[in-house]
Amino acid sequence: MTNAPIAPRRSHVRTHHGDSFDDPYEWLREKDSPEVIAHLEAENAYTDEATAHLEGLREQIFQEIKGRVQETDLSVPTRRGDWWYYSRSEEGAQYGIHCRAAAEPGDWTPPTLEPGVPVPGEEILLDGNVEAEGHEFFSLGSFDVSDDATRLLWAPDTEGDELYTIRVRDLATGEVLADEIPKTGGGFFTPDGSAIIYTTRDEAWRPDTLWLHRLGTPVAEDVKLFHEPDERFWLGAGITRSRRYLVIGVGSSVTSEEYLVDLRGDITAEPQLVWPRAEGVEYEIDHTVVDGEDRLLILHNAGALDFELVSVAASDPQGERTVVMAHEPGRRILGVDCFRDVTVVGYRSEGLERVGLLDPRNGQVDELAFDEPLFSAGPAGNPEWHSPFLRLSYTSFVTPSTVYDLDLATRELVLRKQQPVLGGYAPEEYGQERRWATAPDGTRVPISLVWKKSFGDPGAGVRPVHLYGYGSYEHSIDPGFSVARLSELDRGVVFAVAHVRGGGEMGRGWYEDGKLRNKRNTFTDFVACAEHLIETGVTSAERMVAEGGSAGGLLMGAVANLAPSTFAGILASVPFVDALTSILDPSLPLTVIEWDEWGDPLHDPEVYEYMKSYTPYENVRQDAGYPRILAMTSLNDTRVLYVEPAKWVAALRHSGAKDVLLKCEMAAGHGGVSGRYNAWRERAFELAWMLDTLGLA
Repeated sequence: MTNAPIAPRRSHVRTHHGDSFDDPYEWLREKDSPEVIAHLEAENAYTDEATAHLEGLREQIFQEIKGRVQETDLSVPTRRGDWWYYSRSEEGAQYGIHCRAAAEPGDWTPPTLEPGVPVPGEEILLDGNVEAEGHEFFSLGSFDVSDDATRLLWAPDTEGDELYTIRVRDLATGEVLADEIPKTGGGFFTPDGSAIIYTTRDEAWRPDTLWLHRLGTPVAEDVKLFHEPDERFWLGAGITRSRRYLVIGVGSSVTSEEYLVDLRGDITAEPQLVWPRAEGVEYEIDHTVVDGEDRLLILHNAGALDFELVSVAASDPQGERTVVMAHEPGRRILGVDCFRDVTVVGYRSEGLERVGLLDPRNGQVDELAFDEPLFSAGPAGNPEWHSPFLRLSYTSFVTPSTVYDLDLATRELVLRKQQPVLGGYAPEEYGQERRWATAPDGTRVPISLVWKKSFGDPGAGVRPVHLYGYGSYEHSIDPGFSVARLSELDRGVVFAVAHVRGGGEMGRGWYEDGKLRNKRNTFTDFVACAEHLIETGVTSAERMVAEGGSAGGLLMGAVANLAPSTFAGILASVPFVDALTSILDPSLPLTVIEWDEWGDPLHDPEVYEYMKSYTPYENVRQDAGYPRILAMTSLNDTRVLYVEPAKWVAALRHSGAKDVLLKCEMAAGHGGVSGRYNAWRERAFELAWMLDTLGLA
């Protein structure tokens, strides 16, 4: 077999706060260098050769995934205005097809659509397969239809760099209008359909400016509606479901600020500030009407760690506040959705998402009940202000994605559709439960397990385990169904999620305890979960593979250094493994924004020292006995640059690590390859490598 590529070591000294670090692989950052491209292609060739024996297994897993998916399928239609909107897929086609059909007046019951059966009166709005022709990568960003249903706005990305080109089509004539706006962060129509509101990014890829483009006018004449100069803050905008207000929001990971524009007046008028920004205070708003008065419901964390919901007059948002849902420690309020006849609140309690119907006049919450011990549920696809139904999505580790409509008059849950799983899938053949590990500081850390019952319950004998983790940005890894996961469960693998600190599963305090100077808790929690599974007889170190992506990839790199003998293999996807180098350079995309999550090592020597103590690349150890490692990355990723895993893999090889692979997609972004078949093949590649590492190939 060909030897692994060995990247040349070239001195590149980085000095901060009196500390010098010689970074011998920094030259790999030159993306346009033929030498760098040749190195990445050599890595790909080596990975292809090293995994060639898995080609048959990869194809088998791909066919299993494909065979369980109803390839020709349709979504549940959603009513907006006088139309039912839905998407459908066709066998053999990579991308979805977006469609609509006319609705009968007063009919809110979605039509039942049969796969492969033509829909009467169907209009195809956008065929992703046609749009993707001639491109190796295709991702659809914005997709919007004007309120009068006469125009379509869509914004594709064909590079993977998350810069979208806005286009507009006249739905009556099919004509694509001359109003093309390149390099945006996406956009949407104004309620009257005469203009587009969109964002652009600065040189660090941060959405920083909001624009108004009037259809039929040159882009050069577009009006700047808002600009956010602070490099720590992202800019976003949207229109309330009531179609009454434009909401402009700016926020870092710890601070936010929002503005209102009343759309009954001049859209270019100066936006009204809701609450002045205060460091560490986050809030978000929605518009409701209570007893005929326009009110704003404001969800905030000022003096309320797990957030509080208050009501204020829309005409005076900085005026008197009425508490609607008081802060309750351990009940993390996640969001509020306002409709004409109901207010929906999402919150997290005992580690699970909950959905409640809220009376904004008295704060009473009627929680919706579901049968399973582990589940995820929430509102989905509800564009109308006055619908008699509330669309909900539901899933668990064993229940496929399910769509319900809640009848607001009877409070009855009406099943509209459950994701078909072909091949005889039976949920009762699989089990799911939650267990608890104990971290070194005594904190109890939840672990979710899912398995196929025919292999016995976890702990009845040593089983292969796939342990997943993330642990950053308050992002929770909630229960969810996966067709691809069945290929490992049906081979006896137990899938486990370590709900480590830095995520949001157990409330805002759980997040606070896994960020900044508490970041090490994320890593030690994950190791504690792995050790718990070993100590309780579920698995052994030789039969466990760990996986994480992006910030979860940093977790993987840190765990590899911290406890290399605890795992047989580690899969790191688009891994943030050279974090200190990136966070030290404010010219890189998104770096300044990230200081609220990780700290500012550029200006704070204590943060520098702390980050350097855990970042994977700087802490690769000589002859540490690393497990098998597979790093997946993408050349055009603007969030975690390809150079991070490329440098990490080079350093691991130099340290003596024996089985380290890098796979770099040369035409993709942070989310990996585009197209469902391509995505299935990529997942089959990863699962085959994991099964091989677990001795199941």
